[in-house]
Amino acid sequence: MSITPSRNTVPVVDARHFRDALSQFATGVTIITTRLPDNSFLGLTASSFNSVSLNPPLVLWSLAQTANSMPVFTNNSHYVINILAADQAALAHQFARPSKNRFEGVDFKLSPTGLPIISGVAAWFECHNRSRYPEGDHVIFVGEVECCDVSPKEPLVFHGGRLLSE
Repeated sequence: MSITPSRNTVPVVDARHFRDALSQFATGVTIITTRLPDNSFLGLTASSFNSVSLNPPLVLWSLAQTANSMPVFTNNSHYVINILAADQAALAHQFARPSKNRFEGVDFKLSPTGLPIISGVAAWFECHNRSRYPEGDHVIFVGEVECCDVSPKEPLVFHGGRLLSE
């Protein structure tokens, strides 16, 4: 049974102060990849990644509801979560900026469902797009991991508003 407490007032939290507080939580950096309807590839940088369950194997990440890529990620059956290695800060920036082809100059192989797995990452997870939950200004994507791999590389870390390798 789930109990949701009632709320009479909405808390007032300064957005800048909230971001500053959140920046004190160190996170890994990922590039989420999938395929566009024209069979080209789409990828974006995200640090909102976490494990959900071991059985079944579930992970989550989130995307702003206003993101241009929202319809693609909502409608595609699969995506790959690439956990960047410490030496891949340039890729984090490349996939965070608007570009016609973020994959330009990027070495990758294809996953079992034909999606980009970026070479040299610390780990990757190919996920079935299991469920989505709109919350606030983002949508939380829950992926069921169908396959994954790991390397001995150290991960890229984001903390205090910057990549720690920079």
